Amino acid sequence: MAYMASHGMKRARPKELVPGTLSVIMARMDYLPAATPDGWQALEFERLQRPGEANVSMYARGRDYHKVLRNRLQKLADRMTEAFGPLGYRVFTDSAPVLEVELATRSGLGWRGKHTLLLNRSAGSMYFLGEIFVDVALPPTEPTTSHCGSCRACIDICPTQAIVGPYRLDARRCISYLTIEHAGPIPLELRALMGNRIYGCDDCQLICPWNKFAQTSTLPDFDARAGLVNRSLAEVFGWTEVDFLHFTEGSPIRRISHERWLRNVAVALGNALRVTPSLEIRQPIVNTLHSRLTHPSALVREHVGWALAQA
Repeated sequence: MAYMASHGMKRARPKELVPGTLSVIMARMDYLPAATPDGWQALEFERLQRPGEANVSMYARGRDYHKVLRNRLQKLADRMTEAFGPLGYRVFTDSAPVLEVELATRSGLGWRGKHTLLLNRSAGSMYFLGEIFVDVALPPTEPTTSHCGSCRACIDICPTQAIVGPYRLDARRCISYLTIEHAGPIPLELRALMGNRIYGCDDCQLICPWNKFAQTSTLPDFDARAGLVNRSLAEVFGWTEVDFLHFTEGSPIRRISHERWLRNVAVALGNALRVTPSLEIRQPIVNTLHSRLTHPSALVREHVGWALAQA
């Protein structure tokens, strides 16, 4: 990710990223919907076993967290200013190359799990992180200790083996990176491993034992939108750009563009085609793919061609 490299060591030196910074206030915000049922991990794994269903990462089914968390942090900063007087600060919500997991670890919010995400004994990892850089020296909080032990469930379950070792992630193989950050063709050797995951991947979190303690959100912002759950791949592949913009309004998904959305869904349709034995079910998938065979985008056409070749 070039934007990370371009900032060099500023990522690890808050004073260089925001001159005058003396402390960093870390915060987390839970994102599981309020109506999340018991056994939610098993239900999410079941989605992955339905090849014709479009699977979107849980964090992205509601409102764009950047906006929600940033507004909350801004309110906190405003209250701090009211209480303590003029304060130099800057709020970050995944909006700059900040080493937020490292900062959160040092702040005592949790420890870095072997999947590289932050883990908390009473909240697992199903939350967003945000931070406020301030120009006031605050008493530091103590870091916590690691509690992963010998567990390697997240490493073993990763569909593309992107977790190459404890605390080491190869983003080039990560489905979340490939479906969200990566702009070009998805590597051929990884497409069949993506299944029906069209935006992000939750496997390493779903399998983590600590997520039995994951907390639900008190905000309706993170409730799953009807357009992004329980939808078939064929349906979302048929979305026009206008449809895409409508269903992803206020969602983090919108930033990948309609073109990359179709790219991702084409791969999932190819995977569904490969594992579907019934000709009666396969033919509608083929017909769906043919509808985009002459798409203006070479990126889309290339992935549609690959998908059709899986028949």
